[in-house]
Amino acid sequence: MSARLLFAVAVGLALSACDQAPPGEDPRADPRDPARVALGAKVYVQHCAACHGAKLEGQPDWKKRLPNGRLRAPPHDDAGHTWHHPDDVLFAITKNGPVPPLAPPGYESDMPAFKGKLSDDEIWAVLAYIKSHWTQHVLPARAEMMRNAAGR
Repeated sequence: MSARLLFAVAVGLALSACDQAPPGEDPRADPRDPARVALGAKVYVQHCAACHGAKLEGQPDWKKRLPNGRLRAPPHDDAGHTWHHPDDVLFAITKNGPVPPLAPPGYESDMPAFKGKLSDDEIWAVLAYIKSHWTQHVLPARAEMMRNAAGR
């Protein structure tokens, strides 16, 4: 191979690596896409806010179990743990509910599965909307968590 061809291949590989989403991030949940975030806001208000709060604040005392033993709806803002999870896990929980392998067998939750109610695109848009509210307090920590998880 000529030096020129090797250089072209190296540049191409380097540029393609720049286009890849960071670990744990899916471009379908891009919080920098205004149209996606707007759709997500609309869907969130209609399908999520009743439990998770209009401002993503979750139910009061969300860390305490309900009398039936189930957990309350957690916040999706910085105060919660949503940002601890990769986008594909958040998508799967939203679409299918908290079922194995994302929850232990027999786990009971008030979180419904949205498969058949929301399209995949609507679910990704809701995730973009939620992520658009995360602040600089959690974004670096999330990025590090996702890098560490990807390295396993």
